[in-house]
Amino acid sequence: MTPARPVDRALPPDPPGPYDSGPQAEEDLWFLPQNVDQGSTQPGPRADSSPLFNVRDWRLAEANLAGDLAALCFDFGRLQERIEVVGAGALHLLALQEVVGLGWWSGARIGADRLALWLSLHQGAARDEAQALAHAAWAVRRLEAGAVAASDWRARIGGHLGLSEPWPDRVHEVAASLGTAQGLHCITQGALLFHLWRAASDGGVARDIEAAVLGARIAAQTGFLPLTLVGFSALSVSGSAERRLSGWIGGAHQAVLAALLHLDRLRAWQAQAVQAVADMSGRTPGLLVALLARWPMVSAPMAEAETGASRAAVQRNLQMLTARNLIREVTGQGRFRLWTARI
Repeated sequence: MTPARPVDRALPPDPPGPYDSGPQAEEDLWFLPQNVDQGSTQPGPRADSSPLFNVRDWRLAEANLAGDLAALCFDFGRLQERIEVVGAGALHLLALQEVVGLGWWSGARIGADRLALWLSLHQGAARDEAQALAHAAWAVRRLEAGAVAASDWRARIGGHLGLSEPWPDRVHEVAASLGTAQGLHCITQGALLFHLWRAASDGGVARDIEAAVLGARIAAQTGFLPLTLVGFSALSVSGSAERRLSGWIGGAHQAVLAALLHLDRLRAWQAQAVQAVADMSGRTPGLLVALLARWPMVSAPMAEAETGASRAAVQRNLQMLTARNLIREVTGQGRFRLWTARI
């Protein structure tokens, strides 16, 4: 008997899946956000397109920090008066110490003794340190340079950096950003210029030192505003305009107070030293006292070059000043010795 053939029966359609088309399927798309506008072709929210350094933000920050800014201006005025009393050597000494601090902040790690030898005799640099010492020596010269009489930002920036026309592109870029900053206090302008220069220039030690020198010079009518004598908070703060300006003012104020204390001690030591060498013959003792007030550390070859005295006279008088407890030798070696004022 032949078996019966199975009867073909149409299978029922599969129920719609969550990814199938249809109004019900659209309602079940759990991964879509609610209330999606299907006809919208607009992109998502845009990033804030405001400039990185809005001068209006810096004006508001300056107003909020008016008390701190006034206190810094008062003590910085005292420092400028003290420099005039002590003499030009005080500005040179502070500039050298400031650049040593800048070197540690930027990673150069240049000591005061190495920098003094390089500035005086162009000695003391290993092959891999010559460039760092050259940058440091440039910074000392720029901090000691005279005032730049120019109202145009391009000329002011170029003058403080020792540049000549045509200005590099970054000078034009930074000057354009500072076009509306004329009403700001010079200390605020210095902080703004410091951050602008770092943002506009290529990275590296040279850029950081240039930015700090520019900021310190712009912040002062004459001379420069110390920033790194007791730390790097003035240069290392980031964030909002008020946060940056607050760090700049606070760090500079601590540096100014440290400079005032150091110059007071230096003036007292110099007066004591001049009186202590009054009975010594010749002009070499007085020249050495003035030299040690101008440089943080002095070697015999350096003293010979700066005073014009013979090597024998320099060494003899250094030993006498040491015996009278006015200076001290800091290396403890028999050769390549260095002396500093016993402040």
